[in-house]
Parts: sequence; structure tokens; C-alpha cells
Amino acid sequence: MSDLVCDVLVIGAGPAGLAAARAAAESDQSVLVLDDNLRPGGQIWRDGPNVALPALAQQYRRAVEALSNVTLLNGVKIIACCGPQKILYEAATGSGVVDYQTLILCCGARELLLPFPGWTLPGVTGAGGLQAQIKQGMPIKGERVAIAGSGPLLMAVADSVIKAGGEVVRVAEQASAMRLTAFAGGLWRWPVKLRQSFTLFNRHYRPDSFVLEAIGEQRLTAIRLQTGTRVTTLACERLACGFGLVANVELAMLLGCRLRDDAVAVDENQQTSQPKIYAAGECTGIGGSELALTEGAIAGYVATGNQQRAKGLMRQRDKWRRFADAVAQTFALNPALKALAEPQTLVCRCEDVSLGQLNGFPDWTAAKLSSRCGMGACQGKICATAARHLLGWPLPAPRIPLTPVRVETLARLNDIEADE
Repeated sequence: MSDLVCDVLVIGAGPAGLAAARAAAESDQSVLVLDDNLRPGGQIWRDGPNVALPALAQQYRRAVEALSNVTLLNGVKIIACCGPQKILYEAATGSGVVDYQTLILCCGARELLLPFPGWTLPGVTGAGGLQAQIKQGMPIKGERVAIAGSGPLLMAVADSVIKAGGEVVRVAEQASAMRLTAFAGGLWRWPVKLRQSFTLFNRHYRPDSFVLEAIGEQRLTAIRLQTGTRVTTLACERLACGFGLVANVELAMLLGCRLRDDAVAVDENQQTSQPKIYAAGECTGIGGSELALTEGAIAGYVATGNQQRAKGLMRQRDKWRRFADAVAQTFALNPALKALAEPQTLVCRCEDVSLGQLNGFPDWTAAKLSSRCGMGACQGKICATAARHLLGWPLPAPRIPLTPVRVETLARLNDIEADE
């Protein structure tokens, strides 16, 4: 790969990133989009042999790919900040440095996975993780699948399982029936979401329900569930369990951007606390694709000086932020989930570190020095957010490289630092 220069650099090609690129391109400035997936669309619009992309996703993808002043590079990992307005990236064919004038962060989010007994058994995945595997062609026809955790994603995953020929035996939502009823009663304010709720309804959906334990020897064979005060055992071959989403903020933290509620803090123009750095979509707070598209467009317009176009979208953004607030309030996690993990339950599955080994440490750094927690392949992306929820630790400060890289890329980073 070669070094690149652009006016506007967009990190992420999900709904927010595509909208940002499309809006920024109207200024005729050069726009570069870097994304780690093989095709644009992010997690929600993920491509694959077993998925028909929504019409809106196809529309945005075609629109961005047709723009002559937009360059879209997929399969690219962001490695480090290597100087003012410079980013080091790595792709399959090599690495390079991007020299940009303005940066728009659309880094998305990842699943919050909370440990419980048996959660590392083969057959247990994240809810979104199973959906991604299905989209990529993994066969599950005839398999019994339990889906558990929290949030609207559970219903979408159940729909994906059914379309792939799997049998959904339970959708266990930890939120209370009272909260869900109040939420459903207010969906008339967002008609598209009301229609989705009817489309995705599943008769095996249960509120006030969560997994106590995944059971099996070599792989998952059953789960133990609590629904209200009742505990039952349910046979299944797969469990997809996710407790909502957490914002990807590592790059923003590395750039010195301020956080608010564990997401990138932005003002009404999607401007971060750093000059010429904007952020949009799930990395600024979990809100869904509609909010991400609107925030991305606002960021793209403001970043290229088109304040008037951005202002025309702010009422729409406010509408979807109200929906995001309603979702956050409805699906706030039950404190009982913190008590599921036992002392021997693994928290860091990369380095086999149990909850008992972490108890007693004041923060992530102290635990890491003693136990190697977070020093595996995921570099703490899974266990750090779990530890934050279970133990109240602050998020760890990111370190470079942001993701595992090849030796030659590290050498390139060393050369850059030596030249400065």
C-alpha cells in the first residue's frame, strides 16, 4: 500500500460513515473512507451470501461508490496516530500513512458480552456475532437456538435465525415487562420502528428473563434460564447472548477526544473536543441506523463548511436521539446480571483470567500487571467493557498499535517516530 493524502478522512463505512462521505463529497473536496470490513455497510449492513441488503443500504453503497472524489478502501485496520493529522493503517497488501485535513470518526460499536458460567463453551456466541456468522453463510438449519441478553437486536437476530432455517426456542430479554410495555406504547412516535416491531415479533419472546448458565461438556447442550422467579432448563445447540452495544472509542481516546458516558462527546455540529475532528454514529452513543445516517450527514456537511445543509437535518437528528434515549431507558441492565459470574468464571478468555483473579484490584492497570488480563488477541476490547460493568473500573487508556499488526507495520511505525 502507499501513503495517501486527502481533505477529509472518514474512519468507518457503516451508515454514519457512508452518509458522512456522501455529504462531504458535495463540496468537491477529496474524501477517503477507511473500513475494516471487506465491503461497506458496517455491522448492521453486513454483506454475505445469506443476506439481502436493504434497499437503503444498496442506495448508499452505490451512491458513494459512484462519487469520483471519494475513495473507499475496505479491509483496512487503523494502527496508530503518527503525527498531527496523520494516521497509520494496515491492509492485506501492506501499510501506509494518511495525511488528512479533517477527520470524521464513524467507528461504530461492538457487543457488550457479560460473563456467566459456561459462556466460553463452543456454541455460545454474541447475539450480533451469530447474526454475522449467518450472513457469512454458516449453516444452522434445524438447530435449536436460544437468544438472550437485551435490546432490539435480539429480535433481529431471531429473524435471521428463522430465515436461515434454525429453530428459535427462546428470546430471553432481561428488561422488565413493565418497561417494555411502556416502550411499545410510545412507538407510534417512530412509525418505522412500530412497523418493525410487528414484523419481528416472535412468540418465544420472554421479558424478565436471562441466562444463569450455559450447560455442556464439549459444547453447548442446554441453558438454565431465570424468568421472573422461575428457573428452567432449555435444550439448545446454540446460544446467542448480547447485552447491548458499547461504543468503539479507542481511536478517539488516542486522539485526545473527550468522552461522555463512555462514548465520544460531540456538540450540535458533531464536533469533538479536538479541532477538525468530528464523530458520528454509534461511537457517539448507541442510537440505531437512522440516527447514524443523520449524524453522519451533519458531520460531513459541517466538516466541509456546508452549515446550512447540516442545520436542516438537526430536527431529524433530535427525533432519533429521543428514540435512542427511550431504548437506553427501556433496556438498562438489571443489576442482577453482575452477580451471574462466579469466581472461577473466565472474564478474559484470551488469557484465561477468571473473575476471582480480578477481585481486589482497584483498576484495569493493576489487574493487567498481575494477571495478563486484556493482553490477548482482542487487547481487552471484550474483557475491559465487561470489567467496567462488573467491577466499575474506568475504561483503560488505549495503546498503540490499536490492533494486532504485522512486524513490518510496526517497523514502519518505528521509522515514523524516529523521523519526528
